[in-house]
Amino acid sequence: MKTFISILILVLISAFAPRLCSAQATAQTTKVLDTIYANDTKNVALFFPEPIRQGITGSDNFVFTYNREKEQYFGLLQAKPGKESNLLVVNRNGSIFSYIVRYKKQLSKLNYFIPLSNSIGNEKPIVTDSVLVESSEELVDNRTYYYQKFCSYLLNRKQRIGRIKKRNESIVLSVENIVFDKEELYFVIQIENNSALDYDLNFLNLSIETRQKGKRKSLQRLYQEPIYINNLPSKITESETVRFVYVLPKFSLSNDRRAVLELNEKDGERNIEMKLSHRYINNPN
Repeated sequence: MKTFISILILVLISAFAPRLCSAQATAQTTKVLDTIYANDTKNVALFFPEPIRQGITGSDNFVFTYNREKEQYFGLLQAKPGKESNLLVVNRNGSIFSYIVRYKKQLSKLNYFIPLSNSIGNEKPIVTDSVLVESSEELVDNRTYYYQKFCSYLLNRKQRIGRIKKRNESIVLSVENIVFDKEELYFVIQIENNSALDYDLNFLNLSIETRQKGKRKSLQRLYQEPIYINNLPSKITESETVRFVYVLPKFSLSNDRRAVLELNEKDGERNIEMKLSHRYINNPN
């Protein structure tokens, strides 16, 4: 009888142990995110235990700014009225912080001093499950996601680098802004179709042109391949204006070199060639 009872206890333990472990694991991994409130009239400062390497918001009505050239310990959050979103911040040591962000007209707190204990994990966690490692790296290191969010941020800004514009007939090509971030240059470009005919885009290329010195002066162009293009259309309908962003690896130009934008119409002749001085490339926003 004792042997039977012992066997029965072992069977019950083996049946319920996986469920108990699963419940404990779920309880450990589930964490309620804190909420940070912001508005469009004040800067909410977030101070982290390590310098900020990357910060991304999930919605365009929230803007988190920090020093992208020289890593610093704090960032500034602003918000416009709209639905709640989230903020993901990665420190220099790989610590990850995640918060719910909401708009609030009246703020009772303007400064948040965030301890390391608030970190939800590390960029490269030590785990045996390769699937978890891949999903974590995909969340944090997805450069395409970062390019998409930063391009959207630039398109919503009113900042301009100068009046860089050229037209052919009723087609107007403009470079509104050139922005340096991390290791890339972002070209905010606009095309206006003021004609009564649709404009079918064949290509828009950016090249570096070098003036060859000597008795026989010549020009040599080297095409620059974008690493990301945001919102580029294939067709611009009549009376339509489109804005998009080209992302290229960072580069600078000497006095005898310049950048050239070539806009080419498919099955048409409304082509535009715009030359950008080295001063614009070497002094981005």
